[in-house]
Amino acid sequence: MRDVWSALSDKTRREILMLLKSRPHTAGELCDQFDLTAATVSHHLSVLREANLVKTRRRAQTVIYSINTTVLQDMLVYLMGVARK
Repeated sequence: MRDVWSALSDKTRREILMLLKSRPHTAGELCDQFDLTAATVSHHLSVLREANLVKTRRRAQTVIYSINTTVLQDMLVYLMGVARK
């Protein structure tokens, strides 16, 4: 859970998740949305992937990123349990 909190603590990573909420994107498509280097966006995607907040699938040479709603649902359940105490 700590990895999830750490990943969500960054504004750019939260913005990436918002973009992925609408549809899956390639890394290039995500890079086009930010004034950041490809290496920086790749780092953010790596952090999100390590926190299991995004899933990847490969289509030939292209990696497609999508949001992992399962982890977000688990986090919501956790937060609801904390709020009740």
